[in-house]
Amino acid sequence: MKKNNFLHSLPFKLLVGVTLGICVGLLLNMTDESAITTAILNVAVTLKYILGQLINFCVPLIIIGFIAPSITKLGNNASRMLGVAVCIAYASSLGAALFSAISGYALIPHLSISSTADNLKTLPDVIFELSIPQIMPVMSALILSVMLGLAAAWTKASLISSFLDEFQKIVLAIVSRVIIPILPFFIGLTFCTLAYEGTITRQLPVFLQVIVIVLVGHFIWMALLYVLAGIYSRENPLEVVKHYGPAYLTAVGTMSSAATLAVALQCARKAKPLRKDMVDFGIPLFANIHLCGSVLTEVFFCMTISKILYGALPAPGTIVLFCILLGVFAIGAPGVPGGTVMASLGIITGILKFGDSGTALMLTIFALQDSFGTACNVTGDGALTLILTGYAKRHNIKEQNIRVDL
Repeated sequence: MKKNNFLHSLPFKLLVGVTLGICVGLLLNMTDESAITTAILNVAVTLKYILGQLINFCVPLIIIGFIAPSITKLGNNASRMLGVAVCIAYASSLGAALFSAISGYALIPHLSISSTADNLKTLPDVIFELSIPQIMPVMSALILSVMLGLAAAWTKASLISSFLDEFQKIVLAIVSRVIIPILPFFIGLTFCTLAYEGTITRQLPVFLQVIVIVLVGHFIWMALLYVLAGIYSRENPLEVVKHYGPAYLTAVGTMSSAATLAVALQCARKAKPLRKDMVDFGIPLFANIHLCGSVLTEVFFCMTISKILYGALPAPGTIVLFCILLGVFAIGAPGVPGGTVMASLGIITGILKFGDSGTALMLTIFALQDSFGTACNVTGDGALTLILTGYAKRHNIKEQNIRVDL
């Protein structure tokens, strides 16, 4: 059963797409520029362009569908503890993003990244252009999502809130039934063109180094979260983290914070320092809004891909803006495989100015290690719940049953 699930999983399909794309691209690279080679490349470039247009068209829909309903739900359950939980979740995601950015500026220039412009083959033009413009710019979609979500919460507009919930289901259906199925083809075609140009053979060692660096970053950030949580709550954080082994392994296997929720609750309830009401409240909430590992991964990968494809790291001001907005998107992203990078496609293309190749590389390398980012998210939830427990004790908040419908 596990084998069957893996064969039908997105990472396996992406691996197949990447492998086939690289193999075909390398074969075309080794052949002379014959009519057959040119025809195959024309088809590949055109299909990649069309699929890229379709994915970009869905970006504003994804932003509105993920962000607005999440803000509405948080507003409907507004309370002091909820406000604290959202603030520390955002602070953790923003801190992880900035930590990743600083690490990127310190480490990426020392990686052996060669210019992709040297001795690369040129791709043919697309056969025809099928332009599919977005319904609105990315930033307009973000502002609309925030304004709509806040206004619906303030006015307790139940009809609009219900509509946003339904719209979120529609967008999730589009993502699961349209975007996800075409991703392996889009990424396979992208890697085919990159392999033909010669980019992949030059930069594969760099990608392997980057994945190792990111994994080390996950453990550093988790350690920092638990140390800070222990200091604030005046409890031993090891009494919490020692129970999180099953949750970490489950997250590695499922790549989903939502799918790991039941195991995470069991692990957190075994931790003596955590108040039971804070566990029942915090763990389900953080599974949806706390994505520090995914954010850390995305920032470092984006900086690496920018260096590989575009020859330079993004400007510090651009990265800071990207990190600030990414923290917001992380709160609204669904706790499903690839949820963070899907929700943030808009700022990847709008703020960092990534093209189709950059987007495809980002989606691929993120998906191939997404399980470890999810495991970092889930394990970090225990630290934030410890902070909530410390806050409740410091402010003499009586223990009670708190239910949040997410």
